[in-house]
Amino acid sequence: MNTRLTRALASVTFALAGLFGLVFIGTTVSHVLDDGAVCAQTGFWANAPLTGGLPVEEGVKASSSAARLCQDGPSTGQRAADLAGQLPWLLFASLALLLFSLLLSAVLEHGPFTEAVAKRLSVLGWFVAVGMPLAGLVVGWSQSWLVGSMAPVAGSGPTVSGPLELVFAGLAAVIMGKIMREGVRMREDLEGTI
Repeated sequence: MNTRLTRALASVTFALAGLFGLVFIGTTVSHVLDDGAVCAQTGFWANAPLTGGLPVEEGVKASSSAARLCQDGPSTGQRAADLAGQLPWLLFASLALLLFSLLLSAVLEHGPFTEAVAKRLSVLGWFVAVGMPLAGLVVGWSQSWLVGSMAPVAGSGPTVSGPLELVFAGLAAVIMGKIMREGVRMREDLEGTI
């Protein structure tokens, strides 16, 4: 096992986790202090030839060619929905990288085929398998609500956004963690009989 490479990878993923955490905090603070317009993308009006203008709420600027809605004086709910459309991915990325860094640290400390590594692999897998659709649902619902608050005709039900393929990677990590745990137990049983 190349410990130098593993140590470097653990350090890089830990640094990236911290960076995403700082971006999460910075985005939250800057968004709370910002009093500008809130914008949302929608595919509802993309290149729609609507006569008489687009049916939007008062104070909303709409562009059918860009499928973009902007509210100049957003409500607190609109500002929160806009923020909830950005933060879940930053939080998810930060925590996933932190868990991966802890997994690599366990590999360095205990070796690759140990109970500690199997547990951390399972935790990372469950986090990805459950966290990805949850973050996607929060982002999708927030964006859908934001669009609906600006243009009631364009509002749709909750959607899930993001790369849901990672759910399968998370489930694969859970299965590999379980296989590793069984392998560790079998090795311990074998060592106990010898």
